[in-house]
Formats: sequence, structure tokens, C-alpha cells
Amino acid sequence: MRSWRGLADIPDDWGRSVVTIGVFDGVHRGHQSILSRASERARELGLPVVAVTFDPHPDSVVRGLPHPAVLTPQARKAHLLAEHGADAVCVLPFTPELAALSAEEFVRRVLVDRLRAAAVVVGENFRFGHKAAGDIGVLQTLGEKYDFAADGVRLVSDPGTETITSTLIRRLLENWQVEQARHCLGRPHRVEGRVVHGAARGRELLGFPTANLECAPDTAIPADGVYAGWLLRVEPRAGEESSWPAAVSVGTNPTFEGSARSVEAYALDRDDLDLYGESLGVEFASNIRPMVRFDSVAELIEAMQNDVERARELLSGA
Repeated sequence: MRSWRGLADIPDDWGRSVVTIGVFDGVHRGHQSILSRASERARELGLPVVAVTFDPHPDSVVRGLPHPAVLTPQARKAHLLAEHGADAVCVLPFTPELAALSAEEFVRRVLVDRLRAAAVVVGENFRFGHKAAGDIGVLQTLGEKYDFAADGVRLVSDPGTETITSTLIRRLLENWQVEQARHCLGRPHRVEGRVVHGAARGRELLGFPTANLECAPDTAIPADGVYAGWLLRVEPRAGEESSWPAAVSVGTNPTFEGSARSVEAYALDRDDLDLYGESLGVEFASNIRPMVRFDSVAELIEAMQNDVERARELLSGA
């Protein structure tokens, strides 16, 4: 897959393409539907699919809001976009200058001059241009002017539920609903980070050595609690293990009067792994229990033993 950052990075001899545009945080089932339609159009036309996304999130520039918690960092997002049909990913730095472009100027500069769009596929609620003046109708009108087709894809929702959005998934994670988030994503939610040294209580005191992940500050970490999931290498190594079923703890270690939130994963039945310094991911499959404070270390160890057994049960059929 090809990857570009900024319009200047796109090769001058880049031919025509099918373009899809969005923040794509999470690359959830709604995004996957858009990518599927873009891939279908690309097969019809015999052209590659280019996914255009933005960094930072437009809301932090246009509205001055704090950056939303990130469901998928850029490298992970690019991998998922490719997995669902993108042949190239173009990350546009979202600057005040980009936000100030009119709808037509955005189309001309990005879609026509640089990506030479033959077709553009977006969600039916797509807005673009200064003050979000452009919608799918405007895009279709501009497509007639600049010789590309524009296709708005219906948003995805399950019967009796909300439309699947990145905002919904963040809320589910904040409310300890990782199984519902998994359903919306079409896969378990993942956080990534570097394994760092912690207090070493897991190995030396509790009997459950854990990988302590140092995650980026804006990572969408689920609510405090204990989960069943997987510990995995972000970049698998040939001939080596890359994934382990795990019991995962998120929280401040209240039994030890902790204050800083951490993400710690115990690879089930493994005390021989040396993962310090590696970049790992933790995927959250199911809830086990909320985070609570225990009156003694013995009570905590008993609870952790139960957590491990429950994690084993939940993951046995996965």
C-alpha cells in the first residue's frame, strides 16, 4: 500500500483513482461499508482506491475542542484502511488554511488536481469546505463540473440502535461496554504502547507477571476494570509467537493506593516472556469485572486467580 502525507507527497504522475474521504477513526463497520462501496466502484473502473484522512481531528482545529480520544493511531488506521480495500492512504494535515478552503476549492485542489478522482465515495452525512458548507449534493454538482461521479453511502446501524459512529464507540468504551464496541468495530478494540517497567508487583508479589503498556496520552482506553483479551506484537516476528490470550487490567491499582491509570496484561499461564521495550497491542474482547479496592493482598490474589479462569473461559472459543 502507498502512503502519503500532504498533497505534495502525491506523485505528479498519479493517474485517475476512486477516492473516499473521512477521519476514519476506528475504521468501524460504517467506514467499512464506505470502503466496500469504493472498492466496488474501483473494480468497475479498473482504478485504485485512495483513502483521504486528516490529522489532527478537524474538530480540534475548526471548533477548538480537545482532540477526541483516538481509537486507531495513524499507522494502525492505515493498516486497517488497506485491509478493507484502500490501495493508498493520503493523510492531510488539517490546518486552519485547509479548513478555510471553500467546498469547490477543496474539490479542485485535493480531488481534481492531485488525486484526479474519477469517482468519490463518502458517507451520506459527509460535509466539507469552509464552515462545512459542502454536502453530498454539492459534491455531486461539483462532480458534474470536474468530471467525477459522487456516491453517498448510507450510514450503518443495527435495528433499534444508534448509527455506528466513532463518537458512539468512544462512549461505549468509557461506559465499560467493550463487547458492544467490538460489535460496532467488527473486531476487538485495541490500544497500543511500549512495554515499560512498572512496580513489579505482578511478578514479585502477586504471581501474575504483566506487560505494562505506556500508551499515547490521547489513546481511547476503556473504563477501569478487568477484561479478557489478547496481548500481541504490533509488528509480528517471523518464526516467533506474536499473540497470547490475556487477562487485562485497566485502572489505578486501588488496592495499593495508586493514582496513575495503567494498562497491564497478563499472558495466560506465561511467566517466561521478556517483552520490555517492545511495542505491543492489547485487544479487549469481554468484560470480567469492574476495578475494585481489596482489603488485603490475599483477597486481590484470589480475585486475580478468578479473573484468569474467567478470561480463559471467555477466550476458549474465540
